Amino acid sequence: MKTILVILALLGASPLFAQEQGDGPVLHPGDAVQVTVWRKPEFSGEFNVGANGALDHPLYQEVVVAEVPLSVARERLRTYLKTWENDPRFVVKPLFRVAVGGQVQKPSLYALPPEMTIAQAVATAGGVTPQGRLNRVRVLRAGGDLVLDLTRSDGPGARETVHSGDQIIVEQRGGEVFRQYIAPAGTIATAAVALISLILR
Repeated sequence: MKTILVILALLGASPLFAQEQGDGPVLHPGDAVQVTVWRKPEFSGEFNVGANGALDHPLYQEVVVAEVPLSVARERLRTYLKTWENDPRFVVKPLFRVAVGGQVQKPSLYALPPEMTIAQAVATAGGVTPQGRLNRVRVLRAGGDLVLDLTRSDGPGARETVHSGDQIIVEQRGGEVFRQYIAPAGTIATAAVALISLILR
């Protein structure tokens, strides 16, 4: 099964360990941006990226920040703020929409900074449950699917950071899966069908 997942990830539209763009992370609709403008509280705050790619706020509704590198989004904000003052001083912090689920204490949709690692995202969700497996954490991203081992501090999984739209799923221990899905099936034939259905989810 693990081999199949690795092959699927390599054939996906976007390699898991590749950067989204050569010059920085990319925002997508549904993400958020935290903007802090020096001495301009009316321009500061956390704003969602709307379906049209612009910030969902009356003052920024013409500033499109989605589908471009963060460096470009920052320059677009600078250009807009220059209409209000000559030398605006501001800080832009992107927040990616990331779902963390499976065997974690607090499964939910989180807004996370792009420098956060997959392991830190799992910790943000309260860490794993007693049934969770840190050595089998699935990341679904842009059509790719890969299983990471977060127990290895020197492995690629320890360095991988979150991307916009990631779905992080902590898998369940095999014994628990057997008891919940296969043992109640009753017969060998029914158990085999249950196992195949679980694998193909």
